[in-house]
Amino acid sequence: MQPQRPTPDATASGQVADAVRGNWVDRLAPPATRPYLRLSRADRPIGTWLLLLPCWWGLALAMLWDQSPRWGDLWIFIACGLGAWLMRGAGCTWNDITDRDIDGSVERTRSRPIPSGQVSVKQAVAYMGVQALVAFAILLTFNWAAIGLGFVSLLPVAVYPFAKRFTWWPQVFLGLAFNWGALLAWTAHTGALHWAPVILYLAGICWTVFYDTIYAHQDAEDDALIGVKSTARLFGADSPRRLRQFLVATLVLMAVAVILAVEPRGSLAALAIALAGVWAMGWHMLWQLRRFDPEDNPGLLRLFRSNRDTGLIPLIFFLLAVLV
Repeated sequence: MQPQRPTPDATASGQVADAVRGNWVDRLAPPATRPYLRLSRADRPIGTWLLLLPCWWGLALAMLWDQSPRWGDLWIFIACGLGAWLMRGAGCTWNDITDRDIDGSVERTRSRPIPSGQVSVKQAVAYMGVQALVAFAILLTFNWAAIGLGFVSLLPVAVYPFAKRFTWWPQVFLGLAFNWGALLAWTAHTGALHWAPVILYLAGICWTVFYDTIYAHQDAEDDALIGVKSTARLFGADSPRRLRQFLVATLVLMAVAVILAVEPRGSLAALAIALAGVWAMGWHMLWQLRRFDPEDNPGLLRLFRSNRDTGLIPLIFFLLAVLV
C-alpha cells in the first residue's frame, strides 16, 4: 500500500496523507465523524495493533504461567482490544494537540485534522476526554492491581509527545507507553506482577524502537529542518547496524520472558512452541531489516505496517502453547 500525497482533492475532502487508500473512514463513515475518526487514527489501524499486541502477549504468557485459562480471560482479551482502540485514539488526539504547530511544518502530517483546520483544539480536547472516559469504564472491570497500572500508564502517554523536544530517544518513550499493556493484561489475569511480564515489557520497548525508527526515517529531513529529534536522525547512516542490535535485544528479552513464564509449571512442549514463536518473530524482523532503505518512503511505511504481522507471529505460538 502506497502513502497518499496530499492533493487539492484530498485536502478538500480532508483525507490524511499517510492513511491507507480506500480506508473505511474515507469511504463509509458519516462525513461529520470523519475528522474525529482521523484524529484518533481510525483510518490508520496499525497503531492500534501495535498497542494491542503486547496486551495479548502478556495475557497469553500469564495463562502459560499459571496453567489456568478461564472464561474471564475472554473478556480480558476483548477488553484489551476495545481499550487499545480507545486509548490509541486518545493518545493520538493528545499527540496532535501538542504537535499542532510541528505537524503543520511536516509534509506527511500537515493534512492531519488540527493543522488542516478540520477540528479545533477545543473540539479535540473534548473528543480526547470522551475516549479516555470510555476506556476508564472498561478498565474498571479489571482487578484493583490492573486498575492501578492503568492509571500509572497515563504518565508515559502524557510525556511522549514532548520527548522529541528534549531527547534523541523519543522512540523509547513511545515504547514505554505502547507496551504497558503487557504488564496490565498479565496483572488482569493473575492479580499481581511478575518478572516475566516486566522482561516482556522491555522486549516490547526494544521492538518499538526497531519499528518506529524505520517509521521515523520518513520524516528525518523535515525533522532536521525544524529541530525535532528521533532515533532515525541519531542513528543516521548507522541505522541498519543499530536496528540489528534492537532486533537481537527484542528476541533475547522475549525468550527470557517466555522461559520465566513457562518453566515453573509448563511442559517442555509448551516451552518449545512458545520459543519457536520468538524465533519466527525474529525472522520477520530480519526480513524487514534486509528491505530497509531510508530513502524509500513508501517502502518504509510498508515495513512499518508489516509489524502487525511481526507481533501476531509470537502471539499465535503463545496461544498454541497454552493448548498443549
